[in-house]
Amino acid sequence: MYIIIGGGGEVGYYLARNLLGHGHEVLLLEKDAARYQTLSEELGQSIFKGDACEARTLEEAGARRADVVIAVTGEDEDNLVVCQLAKKRFNVARTIARLNNPKHEELFQKLGIDVTVSPTKTILSLVESELPGQRFIMLMNLKRAGLEIVELNVSSISPIVGKKLSEINLPRRCNLALIIRDSEPIFPFGETVLQANDDVYALVTRDGEEELRKTFGTT
Repeated sequence: MYIIIGGGGEVGYYLARNLLGHGHEVLLLEKDAARYQTLSEELGQSIFKGDACEARTLEEAGARRADVVIAVTGEDEDNLVVCQLAKKRFNVARTIARLNNPKHEELFQKLGIDVTVSPTKTILSLVESELPGQRFIMLMNLKRAGLEIVELNVSSISPIVGKKLSEINLPRRCNLALIIRDSEPIFPFGETVLQANDDVYALVTRDGEEELRKTFGTT
């Protein structure tokens, strides 16, 4: 697989090194002359001096045959430009953008970026999962399917405690996939009764998330 990475900062450098270690053909693009010189001593021909935001640079880097273009600069605007150029001008099948500001995620999705990665959002999810009393955690966003994988903890005062799943008015596009009770997995069906402190893992559409929160009493 041929992978082009825009941005030779620490993220881009370690990403390139790891992908090379897994046997991929990788080209890291870096516009700063001093940084390029430093990285070229280790990466050799796997680094190219140029601005990934410029079509000419992507052309010279062979973007037309790239399988994936990844933009990991420190500026969201630059990452958006890199991915859009790759997608629109060079017909790259897969684009991945680093998001420094999670608020830009919806915009990137609307503009056709295939995958966005937000370190801030990831860290926030990890922190939230460790906070006492946290009842609703978004684990993963399946963008292509328009679904989220979420974890919900059933509180002792939740209105669904003691009820069968068949008796609960769940969102139409929601599927409870797994229940963890006392460290034991339970694969739910209509007769399954929810108990306090159950950890429930569900697939739900983004539109149904708020309704699911209300059903479980986590709002």
